[in-house]
Amino acid sequence: MSIQPISPGAKPHVIIVGAGIGGLTLALLLERAGVSYVVLEKTSSIKSLGSALSVSGQATYLFRQLGIYEELKEKSLVFEEIRAHDGDCKPTYNLDLRPGVPMAGTDWHIVARPVLYNIIYDKIPKEKIHLGKRVLTILNGDVGARVDCTDGSTFDGDIIVGADGAYSPVRQGLFKWLKKNNRLPSSDDVPMPYNCVCLVGQTGEVDPEEFPEIGKPISVFDNMASTTSSYTWAVFTTKQRTICWAVVEHLDGSSSKEHDSFRNSDWGPEAAGAMAQAVRDFPIPNGGKSGMTLGHLIDKTDKDLISKVVLEEKVYKTWYGGRTVLLGDACHKLNPAGGAGALSAIHDALCLANWLNVLPSLSVDDLEKSFKEYYDERYPIVMAAYRSSKMFAKAHEKNTTGAIVRYMNSHMPKWLWMIALKKTNAYRPQASFLEPAKDTGTLRPSSQPSLIKTRILMEALLKKQGQQKQGQQKTSSVLTTDVDPVSV
Repeated sequence: MSIQPISPGAKPHVIIVGAGIGGLTLALLLERAGVSYVVLEKTSSIKSLGSALSVSGQATYLFRQLGIYEELKEKSLVFEEIRAHDGDCKPTYNLDLRPGVPMAGTDWHIVARPVLYNIIYDKIPKEKIHLGKRVLTILNGDVGARVDCTDGSTFDGDIIVGADGAYSPVRQGLFKWLKKNNRLPSSDDVPMPYNCVCLVGQTGEVDPEEFPEIGKPISVFDNMASTTSSYTWAVFTTKQRTICWAVVEHLDGSSSKEHDSFRNSDWGPEAAGAMAQAVRDFPIPNGGKSGMTLGHLIDKTDKDLISKVVLEEKVYKTWYGGRTVLLGDACHKLNPAGGAGALSAIHDALCLANWLNVLPSLSVDDLEKSFKEYYDERYPIVMAAYRSSKMFAKAHEKNTTGAIVRYMNSHMPKWLWMIALKKTNAYRPQASFLEPAKDTGTLRPSSQPSLIKTRILMEALLKKQGQQKQGQQKTSSVLTTDVDPVSV
C-alpha cells in the first residue's frame, strides 16, 4: 500500500515515538510552533519513574519560553552545592555551584523527575498522545513515512522521530534500512556496551523529625562513593518533602554478564527487589543523624516506583536517515555519573524543533539537510558530555586512575573549578520561533547555530511572504479600479 503525504506545503506531520522527557519536550515545542504531531507510547498508562534532575541555565531559558519555568520553580528547590562523601559518609569535598549563578543569570534547581515530567505532560493535548502503541515496523517512503504498531494500528506522516530510549525500535528499523542501502557505519552495527546498573526511587512525604534535612529551603544533594565496593549512591531533598535516591553499581566484565538477564529498557519494579536488598545497609548523612541508611528510604518508597535498569554507554554516529531522525537515548546513552542524560534529550528536542519549523519542503533531500544541521550542532556537544561522564565515572574505579581522579576532585584549585562552571553555564539554548527569554547571565552564551540560522530563514520567509502579499494587493487594486467605458 502506498503512503500518501498528509501535510501541505513545508509544515510536516511528525510521528514522535516515545513519551519520555525528550519526546514530550519535542511535542510541546511543536505544539507551540504550530507543527502537527502525534506521540506514540508503548506503555498502556503514564507512570513517570526516576529520581531527581538538576535544572540550570542550560534549560531555564527554554522553560521560560515554554511558559513552564514558574511552575518548575514553585515545585523545586534551589541547590547550591554537591556534597561528596566516602562510603562511610565521611565528607571528602564540596562542589560549590554558587559562583555559576551570575554566569547563567539563574539558580540551580533540584526537581523530582516525575514532577518535571508531569509539568511538561500536562501542557500537551491528550488526544495527541496514543498509549499502548508498540512499534512493529517503520517505513521510509519517498513521499511519506509510516509506523505500524503491534496492535494493528498504523500512523502515516512526513517524519518519524525516535525518542524511544536505548533499545529504540525506531533506531533498529532505521539501521536495518540504512544497512540494506550500505549507509550504516560498522561501528553502529554492534550492541551498546554497558558497565553499570542503576536503582532509583523517591520516598513518600517524610517526617523532618526523622530526616532533619527535609523542610529546608535549599535542596541537600549528598553523593557517596565507596572506595571498597563498586557502588555509588546519592540522595536529594525535594520541595514535596520527599527524598529522591539513586544507587549505581559499576560493573566489571564478569559482573556485567551477571546482569545480562536484566538488560531491558523498562524502568520498572520487576528487577529491583534483589538489588534493593543488597544496598539496604548503605549509610546516608541525613543531617548528621547517625544510623540512617538507604534501607530507611527504600522502606518509605512505593515498591511500584522503585526501578532498576542496566545503563549503556554509547554515542552512535548515525542519528538520521530518510524521513527518520533520533533523539535522546535512542542515539546517545551517557554514563549517569555526569548527570547529563535527560538534559541532553531536552537539548536535542529543542535543536530539532528549530529546524522542523523552517523546512523548505518535505522532500527527503530537504529533510536530510535539516537533520544534518541538527546532528552537526548536537553531536560535538553530546560527545563532550560523554567524555565528561566517562571522567566522572573513573572516580569510582578501584585502580590508580580512579585514585588520581578522586584526588583531583578533592583538591581541585578554584581557577580550574571556575573554568568548569563557565563551560557548564555557557550553553543556554533557546527556541528560535518563540518570544526570546531575556538572558541575564554575565557570561556570554555559547554559539547556538540552530537559533541563528533558523531565525535568518524565518526572517527571509516573512519578507518573501510580505512581498507576495503586497504584490497580490497591487494586482487586486488594478483589477477593481473603475475604468470609463471606451467610445466606439
